[in-house]
Amino acid sequence: MTSDRQIRGAGARAEGWLRGRPWRALALALALGAIALRPPSPAAADSPAISDEEMAYYALHALPEVPAQHEQALGWLAEHADKRAVASLVHLMRWQPDDAAALRKTLQKITGDDAGDKWFDWMVWLQEHPDYEPYDGFANFLSLSFASLDPQFLRFVHEGVQHDIRLEELVWGGVRVDATPALDNPKMVSAVDAEYLNPDDLVFGVEIAGDARAYPLRIVNWHEMVNDVVGGMPVSLAYCTLCNAGILYGTQVTGRDQPFTFGTSGLLYRSNKLMYDRITDSLWNQFTGRPVVGPLAGSDISLKVLPLVTTPWRLWRAKHPTTKVVSFDTGFSRDYGPDAVYRDYFGNKDLLFPASVKDRRLQQKDIVFGVRAAGGTKAWPLTAFAGGKAIHDRVGQVDVVLIGNAEQRTVRAYESKGHKFTLSAPDLLRASDGYWRVTEDALVHSDGKTLARLPGHLAYWFAWSGFFENAALGAN
Repeated sequence: MTSDRQIRGAGARAEGWLRGRPWRALALALALGAIALRPPSPAAADSPAISDEEMAYYALHALPEVPAQHEQALGWLAEHADKRAVASLVHLMRWQPDDAAALRKTLQKITGDDAGDKWFDWMVWLQEHPDYEPYDGFANFLSLSFASLDPQFLRFVHEGVQHDIRLEELVWGGVRVDATPALDNPKMVSAVDAEYLNPDDLVFGVEIAGDARAYPLRIVNWHEMVNDVVGGMPVSLAYCTLCNAGILYGTQVTGRDQPFTFGTSGLLYRSNKLMYDRITDSLWNQFTGRPVVGPLAGSDISLKVLPLVTTPWRLWRAKHPTTKVVSFDTGFSRDYGPDAVYRDYFGNKDLLFPASVKDRRLQQKDIVFGVRAAGGTKAWPLTAFAGGKAIHDRVGQVDVVLIGNAEQRTVRAYESKGHKFTLSAPDLLRASDGYWRVTEDALVHSDGKTLARLPGHLAYWFAWSGFFENAALGAN
């Protein structure tokens, strides 16, 4: 069995080899050499007819970077038609489109189903069939296929890695490790100096302990992770463009000496980004704030979700005239113009990467506003806030009021504790006991009593319903 140290050593050596050389085939060849694959030993008399060792050997040699044995290995997998090979065959379909017809035929033979000749559709099928568990050693197959794209992926996925999710559902997101670079303590400027922003440009707005900050989507679209300290609190703004979900996490975890900071791994799970922490190289689910692959998988660590709002710059600036805003001087060369990135994806109904969408109460890319409260979660279609509304509801054990405007894509959630509110002005509510101001921390009554803000954020429905099974849905 290859140790974690060997895997990391192979990645480091591969990285040295890659300088100035065609990297894809060399990376895998070197990794294969580190694993030192050998033909499997004959199975013992009391073993299954096909051992996991045999499955691992032929699946690895079916990878396209091993051309001498590629066709022979595919033929062996087709001949034996073993259920444990399904995950590898599905992943091979992505890298070997010329073999799609043969791979499809083999998958049909094993499963009795037909998802077509596209990797995307078979990957969705695989997500919906957790009973098709891969052979022992599949992690090696996956790690080496990823290593052929970037040897740094070996930091996250390798033989023996701990995991809380199915490794067979991990997919490459099209970029190498940290190719989408995080912003660490980005340079901030005053609202007056943020002349590059247009009034209707959307920003993520955050205020902690009186420290108000705006993170323009024009910038965050390119970086997807922002590690910062706001109001003395270390935070990470994790933005998954595929899910259209920006989530603010507090990153100081009880029992740990230092706060986590995060980067973008380049890997995905159900069309959701997997970020990684820079302390342990564990992969974290961006949507849940929990580690799912690596040393921290299986722990009880969970990042605290904090309130933030998506809103037009003009509204945030008017509400917070002393706000700081991320400067264009990020240290990276990017086109931070309006709609410079992801415009086509945001503008159509299709997903870019595979995700099984079982809940069809809404369209998969309908935008919802979701709230997490004690005892439950709930989401409302953004369209429910058309024209500006205050909506009363219950999430888990908590009575809530949501104040939002669909046209502005702005929604905030607060505890209501039985109060019934009507909108008197955009930032002013009226109840039977008088007027309440809408602030980033709370609803504040004229006599000083408060109702706490609740964490909530926008997201595509496919992501919210996918990560919160049987998700409660508020009225439209």
